[in-house]
Amino acid sequence: MQPVLRLTAARGRPLYALVLAVVGVMLMAYTVVVSTEANAAVTLLSQGKPVTASSVENAGTPATAAVDGNTGTRWSSAAADPQWIQVDLGDTATLSQVILRWEAAYATAFQIQTSANGTSWTSIYSTTTSTGGVQTLNVTGSGRYVRMYGTARATGYGYSLWEFQVYGEIGGGTGCGTANVAQGKPATASSVENAGTPASNAVDGNTGTRWSSAFADPQWLQIDLGATTAICQVVLTWEGAYATAYQIQVSSNASTWTSVWSTTTGAGGTVTINAAASARYVRIYMTTRATGWGYSLWEVAVRAGGTPTSPTPSPSPSTSPGGPIQGGGSLGPNVKVFDPSMSGATIQSQVDAVFNEMESNQFGTGRYVLAFKPGTYSGFNAQIGFYTSILGLGQNPTDVRINGDVTVDAGWFQGNATQNFWRSAENLSINPSAGFTRWAVSQAAPFRRMDISGDLNLAPNGYGWASGGYIADSRVSGAVGPYSQQQWYTRDSQIGSWVNGVWNMVFSGVVGAPATGFPNPVYTTLNNTPLSREKPYLYLDSGGNYRVFVPSLRTNARGISWANGATPAPRCR
Repeated sequence: MQPVLRLTAARGRPLYALVLAVVGVMLMAYTVVVSTEANAAVTLLSQGKPVTASSVENAGTPATAAVDGNTGTRWSSAAADPQWIQVDLGDTATLSQVILRWEAAYATAFQIQTSANGTSWTSIYSTTTSTGGVQTLNVTGSGRYVRMYGTARATGYGYSLWEFQVYGEIGGGTGCGTANVAQGKPATASSVENAGTPASNAVDGNTGTRWSSAFADPQWLQIDLGATTAICQVVLTWEGAYATAYQIQVSSNASTWTSVWSTTTGAGGTVTINAAASARYVRIYMTTRATGWGYSLWEVAVRAGGTPTSPTPSPSPSTSPGGPIQGGGSLGPNVKVFDPSMSGATIQSQVDAVFNEMESNQFGTGRYVLAFKPGTYSGFNAQIGFYTSILGLGQNPTDVRINGDVTVDAGWFQGNATQNFWRSAENLSINPSAGFTRWAVSQAAPFRRMDISGDLNLAPNGYGWASGGYIADSRVSGAVGPYSQQQWYTRDSQIGSWVNGVWNMVFSGVVGAPATGFPNPVYTTLNNTPLSREKPYLYLDSGGNYRVFVPSLRTNARGISWANGATPAPRCR
C-alpha cells in the first residue's frame, strides 16, 4: 500500500512554510518520477504471454500467475533445485529490463537467460547474493524466450514470484526494409517432389507457384543473394505441408552454416521471423514435417536493413584471451545443447532427427555433437550414428545422469557392426532402461569417462560381427559382454566382470579385469598402466561458463580417475 501524505499545521511553524515544504517534496517526487520514466524499459512484453515452468507447487500457483499483471497471484515451484519459469514473447525482442517481484520464498542464486528457440540458453544476468523483494535488473540481450533459472533457494519452500516482468522492444528497432532481396535470386534445394515444384518457385514472387521436397527428413532450401547482405527478416509462406521444426541458417560460402533462428513448434501459414545477420546465403533447414508429405513453400522473402547481431561462422578473436566462453550460447547449429528442463519427448525428437540423418551416412559431410548440461534426464534413447559424439558437460561423469539409453546398433548394415566407427561417448552417467547399454562399434570408437549402472553389451543385436573398440576411465557396475567383438582395449577403468573373448582382449589398469591367459583364454592384462593421461574435455563451471579441463598425467594408474572426487588437474607452478 502506498503511504498517505497528511497535510497538517505544526505548532510554532507557519502553515505556508509547511505548504511550501510539501510542494517542494511533490516537485522532487515529480522529478524522480520523470527521471525514472525517462530511463524506463521500453515496453512490458511478458504480460499475458505463454509461460511454462519446471514445476508448480499446486494448482493454485500456476506459471500463468506470474505474468497476469496481478500482484496478488503468484507462481510457486516444487521445493527442489534447480527450477525455472520461462515466457514466450512470441518473437525476437531486444531486452532492456527484467523485474522480479518475489514472494517470501525467493532465490538467493539465479540467472536470467534468453533463447531463440527455447532450447539453447544464454545467461544475461547472474547472481548468488539475491535478497528477494522487488528486483529491477537492467539487462542487455535478445531472444524470443526469457527465463528465470533458480539454483539456490532462500527457504525450505520452492521459488515463488508474484510477477515476472520482461521489458524491451520486439524486433529491436532495427529499421528493417520492405524490399525482398531474395526475389529472382538463384535458389537450390536438397530435393524436389517433381519437375513442377522446383526451388526457383519459392523466390519467383508468385504466390500461386511453390517448391516442395521429397517425403523425408531433413530437407533444405537455400538462396544465393549474390553478395554479402545485412538481412533483418525472413518471411515464409507455407503451403499445407509445412515444417514443425526448422532453422534459419546463414553462410558466407554455402559450406559453413550458422543458425540465427529456430523453432520446434512451427504452425505453418505465413511466418515473419526477425533474424539479423550479415550473409550471402540464406537457408531454411527443415527437420520435422507436419504431414506425411514433404515440405512445401509458396514463397520465401528476405528483407534487408538494420544492424546484424548474429554470430558469424568464424567468430572474432576474444578481447580477453583465455577468458571463458559464456555458457548456454550457440556453439553452432550442429552442436545440440540440452538442459534438465527439457522433457524426454523434446530430447527424443532432436536426437532422432540427428540419427535419421547420420545412421548410415558413412561418407557424408555432417558432423554433430549432443551435449548435456549437468543434471538428470529421463525418458529417451539417444541412438548414435556416424560422425556423432554424445557427451556430458559436467566436470565428472556423475554430474550428468541419464535415466534412459545411449545406443549403438547395426540395423543399417544388416546387423554387422564392423563398419560402426566415427562416433564417441564421454562423460555421462547412464541408468539404462533395460538394465544394459549397447555399444556395438568397431575401429576403436571411443567410450570415455562413462558410468554405467548395469551391464555393457559390445555386440550388435543378433550378435553379428564387430571389430574392436576402446574404453577408458569408465565404470561399469555389471558385466561387460564383448560376445562377437574380435578385439578390444580397456584402460584405467572399473568393471563388474568380463564375459568372454574372441581373438584378443587387452586390459591395462582395470579393476575387475580377468587374469592374463593369452593365447587361451585371449586375455592380456596389466595390473597398472605405467603412464596415461585422459584427453581434455569441455565442461560448464558453477557460473555457467564453458571451460576446458585438462586431466593430470597418471603414473601406475589403476581404476577410474574420479573414484574419490573430481579428476585431478595439473598443479600450476
